[in-house]
Amino acid sequence: MNLLIMGPPGSGKGTQSKYICEKYNIIHVSTGDMFRTAVAEKTEVGLLAKGYLDSGEYVPDSVTVRMVEERLTKKDCQNGFLLDGFPRTLEQAECLQKILKSQGKKLDKVINVEADTELIIKRLSGRRVCPKCGSSYHLKTQPPKVENVCDRCGADLIIRPDDCQETVENRIKVYLNNSADLLKYYKNLDLIVTVNGGNPIGTIFKKICIGISENDNN
Repeated sequence: MNLLIMGPPGSGKGTQSKYICEKYNIIHVSTGDMFRTAVAEKTEVGLLAKGYLDSGEYVPDSVTVRMVEERLTKKDCQNGFLLDGFPRTLEQAECLQKILKSQGKKLDKVINVEADTELIIKRLSGRRVCPKCGSSYHLKTQPPKVENVCDRCGADLIIRPDDCQETVENRIKVYLNNSADLLKYYKNLDLIVTVNGGNPIGTIFKKICIGISENDNN
């Protein structure tokens, strides 16, 4: 099964992605994680992407499409994937369709997680990450055992630059400006499953599974 998950930053996509990948035994392909790895390793793509990521802007299509196309050819994607963070524009969606067609694949469903801006800012303002091992925490819902220290490796936790309030607000604005056309595009393909990201985690996941089952195109 090949899935795509959409939603503004902080909508709960990451949490739902873990549950979905476990249930359907597919790989999570996150462009955000891919870019952050590239930035940390100072690769060519990482150096190109850093300025855009730090300001909350989208990385240019030419860079993103090249990275995604290469990633989907990897062996771990052959049994299915959950694509997260791409496409973010109508042009990217059209490129994705061409990429999948050239690889003999297709999208089965597009999961749309909705959440209001106030909830998103509240969630992301409390998020902390470990710069060493990548573990994620939240000051209210998933705090570390020792304040500001990673449970797994003991490194000091940080606030990601793209989780700062000003950047978050800009990321939401950019997402909303682009998502309308994307949603319309995938609705026309009869692929959308919409859920409310403000609900409890278990409720959201249950509705996602029901949506996938009830609207199965296979």
